Amino acid sequence: MSEVASLVGRTVTEVQRIGNPSYRLTSATGAWDCWERSATWWAVGAGNSGAVMLAGSVSSSAVEPVGSALVAGRVERTAVSFLYLSLRRLLELVVLRRRSEREKEIEILMLRHQLQVLQRQVARPQLTQGDRALLAAFSRVLPRQAWKRSSFVTPATLLRWHRELVARRWTYPHRRPGRPATPVEVRELVVRLARENPAWGYRRIQGELVGLGITLAASTVWTILRDTDIEPAPKRLEPSWAEFLRQQAASILECDFLTVDTLFLKRFYVLFFIELGSRRVHLAGITTNPDGRWVSQQARNLLMQLDDEGVRPQFLVRDRDGKFTRGFDEVFRSEGIRVIKAPVRTPKARAHAERWVGSVRRECLDRLLILGRRQLRHVLATYTSHYNEHRPHRALGQRPPLGQPPSGERAVADVLDFGRVRRREILGGLIHEYQRAA
Repeated sequence: MSEVASLVGRTVTEVQRIGNPSYRLTSATGAWDCWERSATWWAVGAGNSGAVMLAGSVSSSAVEPVGSALVAGRVERTAVSFLYLSLRRLLELVVLRRRSEREKEIEILMLRHQLQVLQRQVARPQLTQGDRALLAAFSRVLPRQAWKRSSFVTPATLLRWHRELVARRWTYPHRRPGRPATPVEVRELVVRLARENPAWGYRRIQGELVGLGITLAASTVWTILRDTDIEPAPKRLEPSWAEFLRQQAASILECDFLTVDTLFLKRFYVLFFIELGSRRVHLAGITTNPDGRWVSQQARNLLMQLDDEGVRPQFLVRDRDGKFTRGFDEVFRSEGIRVIKAPVRTPKARAHAERWVGSVRRECLDRLLILGRRQLRHVLATYTSHYNEHRPHRALGQRPPLGQPPSGERAVADVLDFGRVRRREILGGLIHEYQRAA
């Protein structure tokens, strides 16, 4: 009981000292004593947020004076709170002294048993930083033999918490060990040189950087390339599957028939070709009777048009429709073009042609009533022109098949000038095209 009374007396004295603005800590020993006194205040007033603030705010050299009214008011409220708690504890001590030792020991045994019951129900209690500080403070005043009886944590855990508090108290901000990180601009330049020059290895890139006045180790260049998933030069020279298919697509044609039923239930057959490399569509012809002579003549017309434009396809992919006769295939074979027949019932083998059929139906034909051949020819010719010259394609970087890559980036403010955006209506407003005014 004398230890508890002494503890309360020291608490009151420390509160009075903290309330004085001229209070200072001028040595590491003073800082450590202040931390211990803060932990002791936790023992007197557990759960008081002001005590946690005082326990964690002691610096390594000195405690700054309370200069602002806000801090002074907070310290004053903290002091009043401690005085109130101290008075409550003194009253409890007065009542406790009137009880017999036997009653106190029985109550302690009952509380310990209740604590054991709670420990069996909770697998692992969740402790806050304040709880750890309070338990660590109690462990400093209790003998080590009593830790096992009075605490639900092991002595090693209490000692670890105490070491963490001390380490956090004396931790200073420091620079990350090792060499400085490579600047972002240099890393971007290394990646740019590697992508623009697939035949360059990391040694060649390092030499180019030296010529630009940038000193960088070869191992650093290697690390930058590996971090961005860029392999050394010999492997980068090998084309990927996407590059291989893109290169092959530049010399492949697909053809198919599109059927359109008019308002009077008359069916027309539309023969079209599509270049896989550029996604450009060619309308070959429209007829109600696609016989062998008509189909072969449309093939000759297409080859003459491609020859004038300098396009030299090497493969033609078609389905096994009976309308594609031997004469049709012979026209392409005579020009050195290999005809490839797609497997039966495999529309994915002609995915580009099937996709164009779906696009022209969704965006145009399903929204119109076709009266005859003349109207159908006008509608398909207009849509094909829109498809080739304006409609964006994801495979082409959101550019149309006949569009040119953008020469440079435009200012955002210029793009957002809605007054300069013009709309062009196609097919009576069925399709809209937007362009910037000159």
